[in-house]
Amino acid sequence: MPLAAALPQLDVADRLLKLLSATTTEPRPDDRLAALTLAVAADLPVLLWGEPGIGKTAALTQLADTLGLPLTTVIASVHEPSDFAGLPVLGDDPATQGVPMAPPDWAVRLVRAGRGLLFLDELSTAPPAVQAALLRLVLERRIGTLRLPPGVRIVAAANPRSSAADGWELSPPLANRFVHLPWEHDHEVVVRGLGGTWPRAVLPELDPARLPEAVALARRAVCELLTVRPPLVHRLPGNEVRRGGAWPSPRSWEMTVRLIAFATAAGASREVLALLVRGTVGDGPGLELMAAMDRLDLPDPEALLADPAAAVLPGRGDLRQAALEGVVDAVRRRPDRARWDAAWALLARAVESGAPDVAVVPATALAALRRADWEVPAAIDRLAGAVALSRRADRAVARAAAADGGRR
Repeated sequence: MPLAAALPQLDVADRLLKLLSATTTEPRPDDRLAALTLAVAADLPVLLWGEPGIGKTAALTQLADTLGLPLTTVIASVHEPSDFAGLPVLGDDPATQGVPMAPPDWAVRLVRAGRGLLFLDELSTAPPAVQAALLRLVLERRIGTLRLPPGVRIVAAANPRSSAADGWELSPPLANRFVHLPWEHDHEVVVRGLGGTWPRAVLPELDPARLPEAVALARRAVCELLTVRPPLVHRLPGNEVRRGGAWPSPRSWEMTVRLIAFATAAGASREVLALLVRGTVGDGPGLELMAAMDRLDLPDPEALLADPAAAVLPGRGDLRQAALEGVVDAVRRRPDRARWDAAWALLARAVESGAPDVAVVPATALAALRRADWEVPAAIDRLAGAVALSRRADRAVARAAAADGGRR
């Protein structure tokens, strides 16, 4: 085919490619994307873990477009350590002026722009020497003699070692500088995206009125947990794979305080906060912290006992049971007839307004506190039937499970 005839066809091909690349975005609830944008807003380095082709790079490209930040992509594994530590440049008099470390061109462009999203891709394929050189970039935002401006955010992506080309485990010092987020595909999101509509990344809206409260809550939650669980302050995993992920240290707890404050000020969901906390200090300590934060929201047992008729109990079953157990414990510490009766009234309200299961354990403990001269309150009559029904239901479920197990 003559060249003159081929060129128009290439123009048509370009038009088709532009049509295929034209997409739109839509608001869509996505816990992982919300966690990512919160960490970016909090100016903490984020590391997305996911299998190849899962959409990590596409998510970062869309995030940069939505936030209006220029995206700079650096493939860590194809660089030398000097590319991150700086290249030595001899001056006129090295003996008196020293040898400055010149930064790479991409770092200079970021400084000139004053803002941007630095994307460190394929982090798990970077050899140990390159990972060591990245430490100062990730923590101090320095490359050679250059310091990245506050408007630059850092996000990295990595594949598990089993699916990475010539993969390495992350070194513990580098891993402990990141918020680790698992990145998985959502079937509906992929289908909508292939149809031309992807989720829109939106920076969290921080409530100015809640900032002092958010900081106080974050510090209180972390400090109270570490006060009663000192071993969690610093726990380096013994397993090489786990050392390359999230684990607790003073540095990662400081990051956790920041994330809780941002999540609280933004009114983020519990699921988003759990992703961030577990991605910073690890699954075990993260789950302990989430449970401790739940307990911070429990009502004061003394306030409940003072006015059972006006008491407001938590809606969640586990928190409601914890509140009732706190009431029983308060009666145990300072027992008298009026407080014992008030506790029974609270248990009766809990049964009438929710599942009776939550009252079984507290009712058993409260009954054991009865003194010989204390009459049985009328509230027990309303409670006994529901508790008995709950126990019969539990026994029926247990028998059904045993029968099903026997058939298998």
